[in-house]
Amino acid sequence: MKVLLVNGSPRQHGCTHRALEEVKATLEKEGIETELLWIGTKPIGGCLACRACHKTGKGCVQKDIVSETGERLEEFDGFVFGSPVYYAGPTGQLQCFLDRLFFAYGKKMEGKPGASVVSCRRGGASVSYDRINRYFGINRMPIVSSTYWNQVHGSSPEEVEQDLEGLQTMRILAREMARLLRAIDLAKKEGRYSFEEEEIVRTNFIR
Repeated sequence: MKVLLVNGSPRQHGCTHRALEEVKATLEKEGIETELLWIGTKPIGGCLACRACHKTGKGCVQKDIVSETGERLEEFDGFVFGSPVYYAGPTGQLQCFLDRLFFAYGKKMEGKPGASVVSCRRGGASVSYDRINRYFGINRMPIVSSTYWNQVHGSSPEEVEQDLEGLQTMRILAREMARLLRAIDLAKKEGRYSFEEEEIVRTNFIR
């Protein structure tokens, strides 16, 4: 089993990275393989609403880190997306990344556990946490929780080290992810982890 952890911060080794490292280390202690992906500082274009990904089935027409990641999603059994708080929300880079990843490649993540991790100096963490979780809630992905909302506080990785509750929250989150992954793996082996499909109904409120 393998989990992809995505760092949506422009700072490769900042507070978000420190939080994800705590999750990563604990997952590995639980016997779960991990990969940490930093999306970098290059601009990530938003969704163009061209729907070419749905028409062709060949993924996003914009070829960058989003499409590269989308092509590899079958390798992973769970996902953790991390971001610092910018104006009470995740970074623009991460939101563009997730918009396109879920729209073009969401089927590859259905049924796989997802978790969000946020870091902030003081406020806005709960709003950012909620924003990332919404991607999972529209894609039939179990949302992994902890004993508190998945957040750490600090203006630097050194300050995050002082947030003992935040780091504990990260470790418990990782153990909950591992526990859920093992349960899903067992259910799959027993042939009891599949979706009952229905034709999607779209209700328009303005006609």
